[in-house]
Amino acid sequence: MTTELKRTPLYPLYAETGNPRCIDFGGWDLPVQFYGIQKEHEAVRERAGLFDVSHMGEVMFSGKGTEAFLQKMLTNDVTRLQDGQAQYTLMCYPNGGVVDDLLVYRIHENLYMLVLNASNIDKDIDWLQQHLPDDVQLNNISDETALIALQGPLAASIMSKVAGTEALAELASFTFVTDVKLYGAEVIISRTGYTGEDGFEIYCPAEQAGAIWSGLLAAGESDGLIACGLGARDTLRFEAKLPLYGQELSADITPLEAGLGFFVKLDKGDFIGRETLAEQKQHGVPRKLVGVELLERGIPRSHYPVFRDGRQIGEVTTGTQSPTLKRNLGLALIEASSAELGTPLEIEIRGKQLKAEVVKAPFYKRQPVKS
Repeated sequence: MTTELKRTPLYPLYAETGNPRCIDFGGWDLPVQFYGIQKEHEAVRERAGLFDVSHMGEVMFSGKGTEAFLQKMLTNDVTRLQDGQAQYTLMCYPNGGVVDDLLVYRIHENLYMLVLNASNIDKDIDWLQQHLPDDVQLNNISDETALIALQGPLAASIMSKVAGTEALAELASFTFVTDVKLYGAEVIISRTGYTGEDGFEIYCPAEQAGAIWSGLLAAGESDGLIACGLGARDTLRFEAKLPLYGQELSADITPLEAGLGFFVKLDKGDFIGRETLAEQKQHGVPRKLVGVELLERGIPRSHYPVFRDGRQIGEVTTGTQSPTLKRNLGLALIEASSAELGTPLEIEIRGKQLKAEVVKAPFYKRQPVKS
């Protein structure tokens, strides 16, 4: 018996642009590419790309105990948020392993939105409900909400063209505005991103997503805006060392091992996983996520074993030939004692150990652009 794949509200429009190729991504029928990963990757690095990320989950939390509840569930300090601000954070198990990495949006004092990874929606909601106090209400709005991401150095100029307000171009990183009118829909627009480039996210009612998608593609055509799939989204986030749940993060990998200590505020008071993370902070992590470069012909892929002096010390979490740098690069979770830059390693590919070394990551950092 085959389970039918879920589809986003934009699925019927894929055929109108490029030559879309869809795959099963965590139970969703999603485009891996429209024009080719290399072309889409370059568009986002140099101009702009449009992504359908409506498979992501959106959950609203309301009630007077909401801030205290999220403070207990998440690693970052929710009390630092003002209305209209967003924050990257993680949700951990008591052993410090990660339930999910996510975004939290403070709409107002007693109303917050969490944005969850698609493959984790059910698991996350179950975990949150297990700890939900009586004075907090959870409302899963994932099915009625579509999410479109506009990314790239020209994103701000395209957005100000269509939103009819200069205020959006001035929107600071990790802030958002509500009640924006866009192609007849009332939307939330934020400025976060998952590509290493500038960009915006548009949260809109599912039934109005098509008009926004088509409108943006038409408005940005003269700027070189094209639709992009999951393939380019993965290579873009990889170059910027942005983690993917299930690869750089999991129930067995802590935020500190993944190099995300900045988003773990041990001084904010108690939260789930704090004890283990405080111990790791004090005594050092056993493993570290590092950049690696293959020095011989080959590409380091996810789960390839990493060796040092003939002994396995970890494995590759993500790897590819970097479309921007044309180098065979990977991220690898390895023993902390081997994480120093320049450390010689071997990566096993099809039974053969090839020379590699620890290199600096992120592999790519954008130059700031003036809006």
